[in-house]
Amino acid sequence: MAQAAPFRVLVVMSYEEKFLWNREIRQSIDSLLTGTCEIRYFYMNTQLNQDDSEQKAQEAYMLYQKFQPDGVIAVDDNAQSMFVVPYLRNKVRTPVMFCGVRAEPETYEYPASNVSGILRRPHFNRSIIFAQQLIPSVRAIGFIMRDGHQAMTLRNQVLSESDTYPAKSVAFKMPKTLREAVAMTKTLRKQCDLLFIGNFNGIPGDDGKPLAQKQVVKILVKAFDKPTFGSRLADITYGILFAIVERGQVQGRMAAKMLLKAMQGTSVSKIPVTRSRRGERVLNVTAMKALGVIPQPEALLGTELVKTEE
Repeated sequence: MAQAAPFRVLVVMSYEEKFLWNREIRQSIDSLLTGTCEIRYFYMNTQLNQDDSEQKAQEAYMLYQKFQPDGVIAVDDNAQSMFVVPYLRNKVRTPVMFCGVRAEPETYEYPASNVSGILRRPHFNRSIIFAQQLIPSVRAIGFIMRDGHQAMTLRNQVLSESDTYPAKSVAFKMPKTLREAVAMTKTLRKQCDLLFIGNFNGIPGDDGKPLAQKQVVKILVKAFDKPTFGSRLADITYGILFAIVERGQVQGRMAAKMLLKAMQGTSVSKIPVTRSRRGERVLNVTAMKALGVIPQPEALLGTELVKTEE
């Protein structure tokens, strides 16, 4: 008879199953824990179905009670605020490791007696340095992202570290609709040499219906018509010029290793909250040619080249 897996692990994802970031994280968790753990995944879908978020969190907790896992991995901020904080933090003995969290850990009163994990931070400073290697004339940068908790977190990051940037940070815009986003982008075009385009998935269009990230990125890239950068690989394939990408595999692998350590007996208090420092340069050659960017060969060393998806 096959021997039962020694540990049961519940992974709660903030977003939908097909989301690339989630797929990357799942890939690394599966590769590390399959064979030693029985793993179950739960997707809260909070990005596309915000109205059902609380119900989804309750369903996640019901699964937790039924499955009785030896450890939990909670991915991205919504899984913390809606699931871990109200149901698990300091309320159960089950070790919980988070990953993909953009907010400061104090926002969720982390670390807790049973909670630790890995923070996620965009590599803005490195991105601007890379931009100036590609386009030496870059002197002013702007930021735009759909209004919400995630945007506020990134805005706070920019405010706290902008003095260290090698270019002037002009503004951080947080539109609520696509119409506002386009208008703000056109204003930023007059003020900036470079624009960060963040998460817009689900922002309402002119008809009030939520739009996909790919649709919005293409519209804003066209409206800005200058160099742009992001923080996610998918956004580069949608038409953004470049990014310093932190892949989900890195976060998932780190969280799985930390959780395995806790399940094997290490106190969570001895597993400190950490931050991934890795990031890979990705450059969109389709966008580069459209903008007439001709980088020095050394700027392309170690850079992954991609093309815009049709």
